[in-house]
Amino acid sequence: MLSFVSLGSKSPAVYILAACLIALVVASRIRLYLVRRAFKKEHGCQPIQAKWPIKDPIFALDVMRTTFKRGREGKILEGAAERFRRMGCYTYKYANFTTPVISTAEPENIKTVLALRFKDYSLGMRKLAFTPLLGQGIFNADGETWAHSRHIIRPSFVRDQVADLNTFERHIAYLFKAIPHDGSTANIQELFFRFTIDSATEFLFGQSTNSLRVYKPGAGPQEDAAFAEAFAIAQNDVVVRGRLGNLAMLTRNKKAQQAIKVCHEYVDQFVDDAVRHNEMTDVEKKAAGSGEKYIFLHELAKSMNDKKSMRYEALNVLLAGRDTTASLLSNMFFELAKQPAIWTKLREEVAQLDGVPPTYEQLKSLKYLKWCMNESLRIHPVVPGNSRLAERDTVLPLGGGPNGMSPLFVPKGTLVTYSPWTMHRRPEFFGEDVEIFRPERWETLRPGWEYLPFNGGPRICLGQQYALAEAGYVTARLAMQFEKLESRQPGPWKEALQLTLSCGGGTKVGMFAEA
Repeated sequence: MLSFVSLGSKSPAVYILAACLIALVVASRIRLYLVRRAFKKEHGCQPIQAKWPIKDPIFALDVMRTTFKRGREGKILEGAAERFRRMGCYTYKYANFTTPVISTAEPENIKTVLALRFKDYSLGMRKLAFTPLLGQGIFNADGETWAHSRHIIRPSFVRDQVADLNTFERHIAYLFKAIPHDGSTANIQELFFRFTIDSATEFLFGQSTNSLRVYKPGAGPQEDAAFAEAFAIAQNDVVVRGRLGNLAMLTRNKKAQQAIKVCHEYVDQFVDDAVRHNEMTDVEKKAAGSGEKYIFLHELAKSMNDKKSMRYEALNVLLAGRDTTASLLSNMFFELAKQPAIWTKLREEVAQLDGVPPTYEQLKSLKYLKWCMNESLRIHPVVPGNSRLAERDTVLPLGGGPNGMSPLFVPKGTLVTYSPWTMHRRPEFFGEDVEIFRPERWETLRPGWEYLPFNGGPRICLGQQYALAEAGYVTARLAMQFEKLESRQPGPWKEALQLTLSCGGGTKVGMFAEA
């Protein structure tokens, strides 16, 4: 009774205001409908027919359960490719925690998202997952923040920096020492990750972790090893948070938080060193030598005085410099060990160097080595999937209409995910034997957007030439040193998906040095 009296006593102005608000909402909806209808007509958009049926249309919890189950089984990527096959097309739609999602493995769609309509998209929910570890660095920023990060980082990857292979050679001796020469089984994936962090820290920070130099199989954790372990735990947390989407804000992983703290404290040492270096007087700098090589953090200290921001940029670049190259090497050597004929052919090409470490130009001339790396990046792309969030109403060229060949309307707030893993396995682009590691296919292949090992558009990987130079150099030097390569891992390659893609269970091989 009190409530009715209360309502009855309200001023007529309250009801008028409420009616006006409702009218404004309705008018806004009508206007949005009319604007979108005109947009669809202008671009010839047709409704999408391929929709992935889900049991929970509100929160998509069944999708989340399936994703985590496949993650535990190491079959996330296999499941994604299978879903495209079941849908019978390469662009489909579903809902995920009230967010509409469009998944695609169409080159033209991916080209549109990453290049042609680049400004229509942001990183979206990636920030929620990445921020605890990587802050606002180049991988986790949009707009002006991202452009500034890219501007700062670009000089580290100019040709003169990438072509200086001496950095790699200094660590090759430690890699050779860590690998048994008598064919004893070794997990070279672990060694590759150590090699790349050693070379990346020297290249970017001016001093190396030298984790290979002190490497002993089964040894207890040292500072560098502890950092590597913490980095892996922290990356796994990023992956889990990414799969949870908006629900990630409800979770708290104390082990991951401690790992992130270890990572931050470790990199802060390099940041402090760079700041101290930059604070040297001009006289001291001259005394240290006027011909100093470019060091990423030293240059960063000149344009940035916030140590926390420097830490995050350093972690972002370290992630790229360490993980992508080590993953490429690990995946490729898994395949090379399974096919002795390919290793023999690779050694025959490298023999033209007469046992002398290659120059940058010589490295680029080794065609079969390049084919091997291309094939590894095709069959096991180190970044096998990604996504972008539509910041405004936009359009994809394919996916609409009964046959999926018409333009598709993408409403603001839609998450567009794309799968290089699936796209790299399309027979019409790469042949019927797409599941087989066959470098020779690259003798005639000249792919465009259907091959996406380093992303594309304005956000294309700045370090791709560095990664290829390092992976090629390591492979060539190992081919010079070791006559025979044997796989010690029964069964096919298995997925280990963190922020990059490597071999589940490691890359176990036996290597025999030349007599």
